[in-house]
Amino acid sequence: MPIQLRWSDLDAYGHVNNAEMLRLLEEARIAAFWATDDPAAGATTAVLDSSPGADTLSLIARQEVEYLAPVPYWRAPLDVQLWVGRMGGASLEVCYEVCSPLGEEPAIVYTRAMTTIVLVDRASDRPRRISTREREAWSPYAGEPPAFRRSR
Repeated sequence: MPIQLRWSDLDAYGHVNNAEMLRLLEEARIAAFWATDDPAAGATTAVLDSSPGADTLSLIARQEVEYLAPVPYWRAPLDVQLWVGRMGGASLEVCYEVCSPLGEEPAIVYTRAMTTIVLVDRASDRPRRISTREREAWSPYAGEPPAFRRSR
């Protein structure tokens, strides 16, 4: 997913602030998983209903972020690679690598991250199972979770 930086994403050190990195990951995740009214605008993985009052909530249960290098301001969008690390009954791990813009040499991986999402039924406020349609949309993008340099 190409994700555009904003000038305000930079901090006093001149690189993307760590809190803003979570927003960039969120932007990529929404583009990848939330359906739009225009099917041509979304990815094939964008199957979660994102309309107001949707039956399913996609809640963040956990995030792990490893900052590998400071991200400077780029006019071209960052290249955020996403894949699914693990799919459980009601949860999935969304994995990311935030990279320099496409075509920039050398290519730099700035950040590795993983977000655990739990799908929750709005009416019951309980986790709900990943549907067959969702599993079929996400399975082609399954892979190993990122290898963090230092995990607990």
